[in-house]
Amino acid sequence: MEDSLCDPQSSVAVGVDIGGTKINSGIITCQGEVLYSYSLPTLAGKVNVVDRVVEAIDAVLDKLPKHPTLKGIGVGTAGQVDWKTGSIRFANDLLPGYTGTPLREILQERFRLPIYVDNDVNVLALTEKVLGSGQGADHFLCLALGTGVGGVVVTNGKIVHGAWGGAGEIGHMSVNYKGLPCICGNIGCLEQYASGTGIAKLMNDRLADLPGVEHVPVNAKEVVDLWLNGDVLAAEVMDEVIASLGSAIASLLHIFNPERIVLGGGVAEVGEPLISRLRLEVKRRAMPSLFEDVRIESALQRTLSGMIGAGLQVWEYSE
Repeated sequence: MEDSLCDPQSSVAVGVDIGGTKINSGIITCQGEVLYSYSLPTLAGKVNVVDRVVEAIDAVLDKLPKHPTLKGIGVGTAGQVDWKTGSIRFANDLLPGYTGTPLREILQERFRLPIYVDNDVNVLALTEKVLGSGQGADHFLCLALGTGVGGVVVTNGKIVHGAWGGAGEIGHMSVNYKGLPCICGNIGCLEQYASGTGIAKLMNDRLADLPGVEHVPVNAKEVVDLWLNGDVLAAEVMDEVIASLGSAIASLLHIFNPERIVLGGGVAEVGEPLISRLRLEVKRRAMPSLFEDVRIESALQRTLSGMIGAGLQVWEYSE
């Protein structure tokens, strides 16, 4: 790649979303429009992750005109990211050997473009800021309720990164100091109650306690479906989920005084049945003055939201 590829005034950039199973890359505009996209399996543990990222970027660059110019490349990735250096501070077993990877340095050497690297939940917040429920809000919080619980704090229109990029671990704030042990080492973390994994475990534990009844393990989606259809046991589980989530959000309102709470991830896809109950729970727990103007809303549900937000970093942090 030549230095001439870089044009600080360009209206297009590359966005890359790195997950444990799939890598999405694309050419996007500053408005979040996707011009081209490409997807390939990560093949984690079988091939080098960075080699797959380079392949994904090359694939979309090949779709550009003969003499393209780009503002830069933005990457959103699973794992903890040292935001100042663009290296991977920690990644779990979904991405073996990824911990310690100097991702920004490698990609800058390869493509000779400005490179921005952040974790996958933070870049989703940029998509919300530009295209979704965060539009027009200078202060909002994002919670991603998926396999785990991710979080992002946006203050004065900027993502709060903390000392090195680890801020916003909302899933690991304790909502029950005598609660369930968490893989992080804490007790009673929100992730144990409001993640897809946690919801499934809560339900399966209850089913296992039923005397003389054999049961087939259920997943979080099945628990939610049972709840929506009036199942008593699923309702008990979802009551616990909503109480835990409501407790966490009320605490966050008291700490950050946001305008909006944006809920994304697979668990939040149920939409208004969950959001409406959650509003009532937060109202019950929060100071009226801090709750009264807060909107609790669902996130933008788009397959390529992570890739779009990754690319939007190029405008967010170059200004």
